[in-house]
Amino acid sequence: MTIPFSTLNLKKELLATLDSLGYSTMTAIQQHSLPLILEGKDVIGQGKTGSGKTAAFSLGVLSNLNVKRFRVQSLVLCPTRELADQVAKEVRTLARGIHNIKVLTLCGGMPMGPQIGSLEHGAHIIVGTPGRILDHLSKGRINLSELNTLVLDEADRMLEMGFQEALDRILEQAPTNRQTLLFSATFPKQIEAIAQRVMVQPKLVKVESTPTVKNIAQSFYKVGSAEERDNALETILLSKQPESSVVFCNTKNEVKNVCDELYHRGFSAIELHGDMEQRERDQALVMFANKSASILVATDVAARGLDVDNLDAVFNFELSRDPEVHVHRIGRTGRAGNKGAAYSFYSDKDGYKVALIEEYMDIEINGSDLPQLSGDQKPMQAPMTTIQINGGKKHKVRAGDILGSLTKEGGIDGKLIGKINLYAMSSYVAVAKKASNKALKQLQNGKLKGKQFRARIIKP
Repeated sequence: MTIPFSTLNLKKELLATLDSLGYSTMTAIQQHSLPLILEGKDVIGQGKTGSGKTAAFSLGVLSNLNVKRFRVQSLVLCPTRELADQVAKEVRTLARGIHNIKVLTLCGGMPMGPQIGSLEHGAHIIVGTPGRILDHLSKGRINLSELNTLVLDEADRMLEMGFQEALDRILEQAPTNRQTLLFSATFPKQIEAIAQRVMVQPKLVKVESTPTVKNIAQSFYKVGSAEERDNALETILLSKQPESSVVFCNTKNEVKNVCDELYHRGFSAIELHGDMEQRERDQALVMFANKSASILVATDVAARGLDVDNLDAVFNFELSRDPEVHVHRIGRTGRAGNKGAAYSFYSDKDGYKVALIEEYMDIEINGSDLPQLSGDQKPMQAPMTTIQINGGKKHKVRAGDILGSLTKEGGIDGKLIGKINLYAMSSYVAVAKKASNKALKQLQNGKLKGKQFRARIIKP
C-alpha cells in the first residue's frame, strides 16, 4: 500500500516542491521513518541505496529548520565526497520552495581556502565528510551550539573507511539536546554501539529490500587466470558494444591493472579509486558521466554516489565478498524501467561467493558461454570529448555563458554540446569529438564574463 506525502505534517512549501518533482507517494522506508522523524524521534533507518532514505532525512532536516536563524542547525555526515555532493544536491532540490536556505558542502581533498570563506558567511545546513568537518571544528570555524539535527548517512561505510575516531570527536562537540538520524545499509556491531551511545531511545526502521533485478539480465562466466578474465572482458565488450559500462574490482591495484589492460587493448577506459586526488576523481566522474570515457573501472567505495543515467552494463571483474554488494553493483544498470545487463566472472576458488549470491538472490548460477566474435568488431569509442576551463563558480561563470560562447560566438550546433559541470575554480564541458577542436579554440580565444580563461582537452 502506497501512502501519499500529503498525509504528513510537512510545510506547505515542501509539499508543493514534492508535487512539482512528481513525488506523490512514499517509498517503504519513507512511510515508516518520516512520521517518526517529524515527531522528533531519533531514528535508525536500515535500507539499501535507492530506497529513498536521502529524501526521508532531508525532509526531516528541512522541517526542523528555522530559516530566520542563520546558524548551523543541521549536520549531515557522509563517507565520500561524491555521496556528500549527491546528498547536498537533493537537499537543495527539496528546499527550493523555501527562500534563503544555505547548504554548504565541506569535504576532504578540496582546497581549504574557499571552504573557510564560505563558513565565514554562515550556513543553515552542512553536508560533509567526517575528516574535513572535524578539521574545521577543531579550528573553531564551525559552531554547533544551535545544531538540532545530526544525520549519519551510510554509517557502515564511514566505519569501513576508518572514520570511527573522527565521528566520536564530532559527536562529542554536538549538543546533547538534538535529534539524531542514523542511516545504514547494514547494521554491524559497531553501528549498534554508536547508536546506543549517541541516540536517545531510537526507533529502528528496517526495510527488507528483496533484491528484485527483473529487468537486469545476469550472466556468469567461469574463468581461470587473470589473462582469461582480461580476455573475457574484452570479448563481451566487443560483442555487446555497451556505450557506458562500469567494471567493479575488489582492490585499488586490480582497478589499475584492469584499466591499463583495457587501454592497451584500445578501449576508452578511466579508473576511479581511493588513492586518487579529489581533482582526479572529479575529472574521472565528469568524463564518464558526460560520455567522454565509455568504461569506468572502480572499487565499490569509490563508486558510491556515482550518478550516471542509462548505464548499459555492469561487470564484476571479481565477485564481491558480500552478496548485498553484488546486488548494489548490478543495480547501477537497468534503472528507471530500462533494461540492463550484468556480467560476472568467477573461478573455482569463488564457490562460497557463488553460493552466497545464489542464496541471497534466490537464483541458480550456471556458467554461460562467452559470445563468439566475427573478427571485425572494434572497441567502442566514447562519442564526446571533455574540455576543462580554468574558470568556475568563484569567477561567476555559468553554464549559459559556456553554451553561449560555443553556440552563438563559436557557431557550433547546440546538439553537439553535452553536459556542463561547474566547480568552484574550474568548469567542464562535453563536446562531440568532431567539434572538439573548434570548441577548444573558441574557449581559448573567446571570453567568459569578459575574461579570457585557459582551456584544454582532458583525456582518459
